[in-house]
Amino acid sequence: MTIAYLGPRGSFSEVAALSFDPAGDSLACANFPEIVAAVERGEASHGILPVENSIEGAISTNLDILIHETDLRICAEVIVPVRHFLIVQPGVTLAEVTSVSSHPQALAQCRHWLADHLPNAGIIAALSTSGAVEKITAGDDRGAAAIGTVRAAELYGGEVIAPDIHDVRANVTRFVVINAEDGVPTGDDKTNLAFTVVKNQPGAIHRAISVFAADGIQLTKIESRPTKAWLGDYVFLLDLEGHRTDPKIAGAIERMSDACDWVKVFGSYPRFPMEALRGFIEVDDPAAASRMGLNPA
Repeated sequence: MTIAYLGPRGSFSEVAALSFDPAGDSLACANFPEIVAAVERGEASHGILPVENSIEGAISTNLDILIHETDLRICAEVIVPVRHFLIVQPGVTLAEVTSVSSHPQALAQCRHWLADHLPNAGIIAALSTSGAVEKITAGDDRGAAAIGTVRAAELYGGEVIAPDIHDVRANVTRFVVINAEDGVPTGDDKTNLAFTVVKNQPGAIHRAISVFAADGIQLTKIESRPTKAWLGDYVFLLDLEGHRTDPKIAGAIERMSDACDWVKVFGSYPRFPMEALRGFIEVDDPAAASRMGLNPA
């Protein structure tokens, strides 16, 4: 198995790829469309794409790729705790840091920590967290720090001087694994699909999705993306519990199609066990923890 991911090495995407298959080979790609192309060309058997962050929300670029640009299927999901570390050249102290670089999302997610601990440091946006770590460890500026992963520090010879500097502890990113085929049924699965309504009129969305409620099928997420055809014209995205080959799910999708102009099933796959993250993330809201299966056993 070869997994294409957004490089360079040490990125959160590589962490997700290793979580999916620690023994698999990996292929670092420069951007998300290249990941998809690598799988379509057969250079990789699987690709891994981030689609949602618990703080920043949907990653629209990759949702649009799934909607418009590929017929590859989602065969798995991986949820990775997002832990940010301040990394410097060996021996550098916090007092010596004059600039901090990272991906804009990482910088935003550490904004309060940076304001409290490094208020005078320059903030520099980079294309990736791992790229920022690689650059500062290879450079001549001892005052340059980067925000990245522990793996990036290990790969590029950096030193962590401040761990877990992210402002929100319940920070996770959801990745989907794409392949020519979706996952086999396990009895604990999810299905992702997209649809457009026949006409934008009152009750159009309700008519499309009410079939799931009628059959007792749990929807876990609904959101929209522009169709790219016209302002106010949207593609609606659904996540639901169950596998598309389950007779109840297949029947509901078929009836839904009668009320829609277009339906695309992205794939069905095993549900990632959120309870496996217990102890790795902190969720202050007991109700939210319960919904995610993170309550102590």
